Amino acid sequence: MNAAEGWSRLTSLLLESIAADRVLILDSSSTDETVNLANAAGFRVHVIARSEFNHGGTRQLAAELLPDAEILVFLTQDVELAQSDAIRCLLEAFTDSGVAAAFGRQLPRRGATPIEAHARFYNYPAESGVRTLSSREQLGFKAIFISNSFAAYRREALMAVGGFPRGVIFGEDTVTAARLLLAGWKLAYVAQAKVYHSHSYTWMQEFRRYFDIGVLHHQESWMLSEFGGAGGEGGRFVRSELRSLWPRYWWLIPSALAHTAAKLLGYRLGRVESLFSVGLKRRLSMNRLFWN
Repeated sequence: MNAAEGWSRLTSLLLESIAADRVLILDSSSTDETVNLANAAGFRVHVIARSEFNHGGTRQLAAELLPDAEILVFLTQDVELAQSDAIRCLLEAFTDSGVAAAFGRQLPRRGATPIEAHARFYNYPAESGVRTLSSREQLGFKAIFISNSFAAYRREALMAVGGFPRGVIFGEDTVTAARLLLAGWKLAYVAQAKVYHSHSYTWMQEFRRYFDIGVLHHQESWMLSEFGGAGGEGGRFVRSELRSLWPRYWWLIPSALAHTAAKLLGYRLGRVESLFSVGLKRRLSMNRLFWN
């Protein structure tokens, strides 16, 4: 939605790696020039009402609109390819017939804050890797980490596990990754396929985002049963973040701790969302349309 401002960054390298008629823009009723720009570029465009947007359902719709695609590549509108061959590098993972999904490395956007940059370097290291169900013994919940901001799926595998879930508030990529591993498929992280993508959230945005993650973990609690809780990984992240800030960016530590507190509070409230009214959950959530 409303991708016109960064359109040239989104499309300049994209058009070097894929034919325009193989690109589908699924637009949730943008109010800027996004649709006109997409049509002018020769892309296929499908517009839905903003009220119909759903993280899993909208991506599943995209997959169904491209029935002849063996591999489906997903990009969000705020991603900038860091290299012209980023998609080709990502697709190389599928030379292994057991790989069902692959995701690339997300680097901090230009002008990112130190806190924002650390999150990207922590979650997207320079080393590639392939995960199987047995990876949960070492990685726990991290074994199903994936991001649909820049990811690709083997259609056969995706559809075999029911496609993207339509009824989740957020984290459709994580749910799908868990289903794929449980079905015996592999997940590939391809560090050589790089994009720029990060966010500088306010503490309130962090709270809302983690409230939604808590809701997901409450409503899809089977993931925690199969892959363990995310608490240990959260603690490791905070310790790594503080080390990255001290001493060079010491004055940012109070802000980092405030954001951590907001995340923790949001997550814990999300885990008990069934106690709240729909109206309150809508006010606490980042994905408010989910509660309509």
